[in-house]
Amino acid sequence: MASGSAFVSSAGVRRERLRIDHGVEAMTVYARGPDATSHFCKHCGSVLFLIVRNGDYAHIQMGTLVDDPKIRPMFHMHVASKAPWHEITDALPQFAEMPPRRPA
Repeated sequence: MASGSAFVSSAGVRRERLRIDHGVEAMTVYARGPDATSHFCKHCGSVLFLIVRNGDYAHIQMGTLVDDPKIRPMFHMHVASKAPWHEITDALPQFAEMPPRRPA
């Protein structure tokens, strides 16, 4: 994902659990491919979430949330393309690309 950052914190949730309280009129959509659409702010360009996996899941950018979501990182993915100067120092699992899919 294009973030302009060394990493992005996101959470994958079932699409039906995604609720947008306000600001829908300020969002626009970009088709990233056959199975991913980015939803972002049309004023500042910040990515808010992606809809993926046949529209069944939303990958929400955690920095866009107002309240503490009460979840914490579970793993690192796309480690093969991380910035060479960034050292991962925690004990969370690391995946070169995407982690294996969990059953729905």
